[in-house]
Amino acid sequence: MVVATGEKREGVDAVERALAILSAFGEDRQAMPLAEIARRTGLYKSTILRIAVSLESQRFLERDGDGIFRLGSELWRLGSLYRRGLDFGAYVRPILRQLVDETRETASFYVLDGDHRLCLYRLNSPRAARHHLDEGTRLPLERGAAGRVLLAFSRPDDPDGAAIRGAGYGVSRGERDPDVAAVAVPVIDPAGRLRGALSVSTLMSRFDPALEQVIRDALSAAATDLSASLPSGG
Repeated sequence: MVVATGEKREGVDAVERALAILSAFGEDRQAMPLAEIARRTGLYKSTILRIAVSLESQRFLERDGDGIFRLGSELWRLGSLYRRGLDFGAYVRPILRQLVDETRETASFYVLDGDHRLCLYRLNSPRAARHHLDEGTRLPLERGAAGRVLLAFSRPDDPDGAAIRGAGYGVSRGERDPDVAAVAVPVIDPAGRLRGALSVSTLMSRFDPALEQVIRDALSAAATDLSASLPSGG
C-alpha cells in the first residue's frame, strides 16, 4: 500500500501512514525489517520509525531485538471483537463442523472486506495433508471460489458473475494456490442479503469429480441450513 503525499484530501496524514504500515503486513509477510516496510508503503524509514513508536506503545506493532517488526496483540483483540460483533459464530461454527465431518476437508466462511475477502471462521481438515489457513486472513476477491462467489452475488448486475449466479456455486482449481481446489456457495439471509460465502477446500491431488460432487452436495445443504437459521435483522 503506497501512501500518496501529493494529493489534498480529508483525513489525518499521520493516521493514514500508521494504517499504511499496518496494512503492509499480510499472509506472505508476517514479519518484516524496516527496509521492507519502507518498500511496501513508500514511506521514508525515519517516518516509519517515528510512527512505530506510537504503534508499539499501544501494542499495534511489535519489534524484536533484531529490528524485525510484527503485528501486535491489540490487533488480535480488535479482530476478536469484530468477529463477535457480527454475531455469526454461534450459527456458522456448527455448520463448518458439519461440512468437515461430511467431506473430511477444510471448511471456511468468508465475508466481503472492501476489495478483499476475509476468512472469518475456519475449521481445518483432520487429514495430515490438507489446505490450512488461519482465521483473519485476507485474500483477493478475483481468485478462488469463495472470492468469485462473493463478487458474483454482491454485484447482481455484473455479467462476469452470471455463470456463478446461475449455477449457485463457484469452483476453483489452482487459482490462488496451484495445489488447492475449492467449491463455494453464497449464504443469503431471510431478508435476501448476502452474508458471506461457505467454502470447502482440498488439495488438487484429491479433487476428482466424485469428491467435487460430495462437496457441492454438502455445501448446498449447509448453506440452506445456515441461511434459514440467520436472523434477518442486524
